[in-house]
Amino acid sequence: MTDAVNGKFLDRAALERLADWLVVAVAVTLPWSTSATGVCLVLWLLALAPTLDVAALRRELSSAAGGLPVLLWVFAILGLAWGQVGFAERLAGVGGYNKLLIIPLLLIQFRRSDRGLPVLYGFLASCLLLLTVSWVLQILWILVPEKKLFVPGKLPGVPVKDYVAQSTEFLVCGFALLAIAMGQVRVRRFARAAGLVLLAVLFFVNILYAATGRTALVVVPVLLLIFGLRELGWKGTLGAFIAGAILVAAAWASSPFLRLRVLKSINDVSTYRTDNTVSSSSLRIEFWKKSLAFIAAAPVIGHGTGMMPKLFRDAAVNEIGPGAFAAVNPHNQYFAVAIELGLVGLTILIAMWVAHLALFRGGGIVAWIGLVIVLQNVVSSLFNSHLFDFFHGWFYVIGVGVLGGMALRARASPAAATLEAR
Repeated sequence: MTDAVNGKFLDRAALERLADWLVVAVAVTLPWSTSATGVCLVLWLLALAPTLDVAALRRELSSAAGGLPVLLWVFAILGLAWGQVGFAERLAGVGGYNKLLIIPLLLIQFRRSDRGLPVLYGFLASCLLLLTVSWVLQILWILVPEKKLFVPGKLPGVPVKDYVAQSTEFLVCGFALLAIAMGQVRVRRFARAAGLVLLAVLFFVNILYAATGRTALVVVPVLLLIFGLRELGWKGTLGAFIAGAILVAAAWASSPFLRLRVLKSINDVSTYRTDNTVSSSSLRIEFWKKSLAFIAAAPVIGHGTGMMPKLFRDAAVNEIGPGAFAAVNPHNQYFAVAIELGLVGLTILIAMWVAHLALFRGGGIVAWIGLVIVLQNVVSSLFNSHLFDFFHGWFYVIGVGVLGGMALRARASPAAATLEAR
């Protein structure tokens, strides 16, 4: 393969550069367009494939960070054998796992490449543009409500995708900027640090005012605790929580949308218990109850890949209220894997997350952003099957692959470690 790449028609170095910039394109398009991201991913894979070698593949597949995602995919392939639906439906069940195969390829690419930072800058720049558009739409909605200036079918302030995706990317950007600001404080660049904190606050406030994902409200305290302990110590952690509480209190008092989201969730759970009413919260609770029953019926290796839709369809027969709705997934990543692949599959999933957390041990901004992405996925997977979703799944795969490769490169190169610790 190496000889072919170095031949007359292909230049390995040129293909490596092209593959790097295509990952930048993926990062830039990810917040905006599913189709554009998909095209960039295909082009990236075509450019990267001729540059791979057996030794690099063997190295990453033998590591926990690169090998466990592939092991989970392999077990999903084996799960085709004991699924009790048509082969087409079983094969469709593998689709959620396929993107995990990309993680070791990105680890290979960005272990050897010095273009990881442009990927991060590209994603941040794209999110800053999205933040600007979101705030403009939100302000116009408030100032001229009679004009109804919003994207049809979406919430005011959410121009593309949905509020869950927007709150996720803004959450990661906000915590990344806070960590960079702390680094600027340590070198006494206070004006630059203040600007970075202001940008972070704009991301966080947008979540509270325009794109309040209930999952984000659970993830924030976890990340705030980790950030405080990592950057500030116990006293600083207390101060961070006080500052966060003040920000949330101010948003609660001034954001009808935030109050609506929280109070509606509480009311939905209450009416579900008393009247069995249908709502997003009651449906999620119903899906979780059924999921536990499915797992208990086949606890070791599960019901087989692709079986979730059928199980939920069958469980909805002759039911009323929330129980009559047939889901295609339980809105919980842990349950989604355990239903089809049992406790064996769930163990592999959790081991993969642990391996990726270990990948980002140590200091530096790269390690911190990687830690945020993994922790966000671990916590949010309690409420959504995010690895199987397009945006959230690719966000995790690209984030872990690129940042993980950068972290591995930094450990092998003192110069790279110095650069990526800034």
